Amino acid sequence: MAVQRITTRNARFQQWHALLGNRNKRKRQNEFLVQGVRPITMAVEHGWTVRALLYDASRPLSRWAEELLRGISTERVAMAPELLAELSERTDGAPEVLAVVEMRPDDLTRIPVHDAFLGVLFDRPTQPGNIGSIVRSADAFGADGLIVTGHAADVYDPKSVRATTGSLFALPVVRTPSHHEVTEWLTKERAGGHAVTVVGTDENGEAEASDFDLTRPVLLLIGNETAGLSTAWRELCDHVVHIPMTGSASSLNASNAATVLLYEASRQRRR
Repeated sequence: MAVQRITTRNARFQQWHALLGNRNKRKRQNEFLVQGVRPITMAVEHGWTVRALLYDASRPLSRWAEELLRGISTERVAMAPELLAELSERTDGAPEVLAVVEMRPDDLTRIPVHDAFLGVLFDRPTQPGNIGSIVRSADAFGADGLIVTGHAADVYDPKSVRATTGSLFALPVVRTPSHHEVTEWLTKERAGGHAVTVVGTDENGEAEASDFDLTRPVLLLIGNETAGLSTAWRELCDHVVHIPMTGSASSLNASNAATVLLYEASRQRRR
């Protein structure tokens, strides 16, 4: 396949640059930028569609980059290093390769529900880094998927993608506008024989997380960083648990709370 060369901030460069900070452009173009050996490798291994590979035209490429460029049939763009650095939002020089990757559909059926189901839902997150951290923890502790609901930070924001360190490509992550879509999905799954229990988190929860049975099929709900769970989600919870704390901190960061609950679920299931 022929290699395109970009050395100026032309229209194509501007199209990719818009993916960094414009959520609507990402949605309209249905693509986002990925950097790093592990994230790009995982995107390829898990079958995500790579629309273009952008690489530094000014230096010899590593064996990994050469094999990547040979192994994928997609658009290849040799780019000036200062432009590549701008797209990567790095100040320490250009990365070797950037990938333009197609988004996966926001379809809840992508998340497999079974007798040992473990899912996570993040209600109206405001920080993309927290989304990325929860994706990483969910992947690490064997969750089946993450749902991000409401008017929230974007899963495909560059900060979120970087924070996942590649786990975004291994774990189904689905965005929904509200609780209505999730409620309908849960109703169908329950009617199909999967008795999913919805477990919320709150400092006044009825039981400690370690005392609650998390070996059953569960969907763990994590609230907004400031306001916690919305009223609609609280009403949909079958149970609410809390994480005991003994220090002076008033609460845990959302991603830390999710990690604690995911670890506890994993611990109980291993036991």
